[in-house]
Amino acid sequence: MPLRQDIKKVLVIGSGPIIIGQAAEFDYAGTQACRALKEEGLEVVLVNSNPATIMTDKAMADHVYIEPLNLDVVKRIIEIEKPDSVLSNLGGQTGLTFSMQLAKEGFLDSHNIKLLGAKPSTIDKAEDRQMFKDTMEKIGEPCIPSKVVNTVEDGLAFIEQIKYPVIIRPAFTMGGTGGGIAHDEEEFREIAGNGLRLSPITQILVEKCISGWKEIEFEVIRDSKGNIITVCSMENVDPVGVHTGDSIVVAPAVTLAPQEFSMLRKAALNIVEELGVEGKTVGVASVGCSVMCYDYFSCDMVQAPHGRAQAVATGLKRARPDNVIFTYQGDGDLAAIGTAETVHAATRGENITVIFINNAIYGMTGG
Repeated sequence: MPLRQDIKKVLVIGSGPIIIGQAAEFDYAGTQACRALKEEGLEVVLVNSNPATIMTDKAMADHVYIEPLNLDVVKRIIEIEKPDSVLSNLGGQTGLTFSMQLAKEGFLDSHNIKLLGAKPSTIDKAEDRQMFKDTMEKIGEPCIPSKVVNTVEDGLAFIEQIKYPVIIRPAFTMGGTGGGIAHDEEEFREIAGNGLRLSPITQILVEKCISGWKEIEFEVIRDSKGNIITVCSMENVDPVGVHTGDSIVVAPAVTLAPQEFSMLRKAALNIVEELGVEGKTVGVASVGCSVMCYDYFSCDMVQAPHGRAQAVATGLKRARPDNVIFTYQGDGDLAAIGTAETVHAATRGENITVIFINNAIYGMTGG
């Protein structure tokens, strides 16, 4: 890919302290970005408040600033160094927030500075909860019942419709900061109040809780010309409700049927295309999005061609508990270890066992 001739000097904004939601992967990504930029002959300016990172090593950038990460400091560094570009999407939430503020204030335009990696409109659509929801509805991607609110009382009014438990997601925070699961009004008031305080725009999303569902992520790269690829899929070993930072992620995803994989891959590509992401997005890193299995699964036993029984996802009624095994004995009754709201059988003398783990078909055997 030819090097842009209008880019000579780039400011890279680090993520600051290593915390939940902004862990060591941002230090690694920022370090690789600095090395790649220098290999292309560009002059690199780095600002980060954390001296314990690799990226603040003097060999990583031409100019390294270990300073408090606040807007005034970043502005002062820009006025001193006069970069022609700012790289927005390798500093976690910190880099995105500063990039947005600098752009919206007109500071970047007044200094003839280009914003690389993510445009302000892209960051807005990805991180403003209402704009993201509207964007998903526009392209026909399913959304869990939710509402964006700016006060605790408005949130409580919405909960009367969807009932507890609910998930609280503050806008413009990363890694679940300020969010949580509320099972009653007391928990909601505490979590929602904290989320509103931590959100830069005093906004939270109140969403129907889907703890126990499978969570799948796709790593996607898109360039400014609209060329787009999926690098890999990833699957959280633990279901939704367990923070990724407390769990394990495996790549590629291992429990998806081909149809499910295709559906989610297509959704990931559609979402990234509509958001206008330029560069890499993975899960909720940068300005990306996490694509989850939004369907509820139950089991229908149907007669397949050539006399083989198969299990298909239908009805979309949630099975409880999370791990359920259904066994059909052919000419007998359906036996269920656990319970389900909807289970039907229509086989012709064949034996089949369908194993549900975290409400998705994990495997099946048939005679």
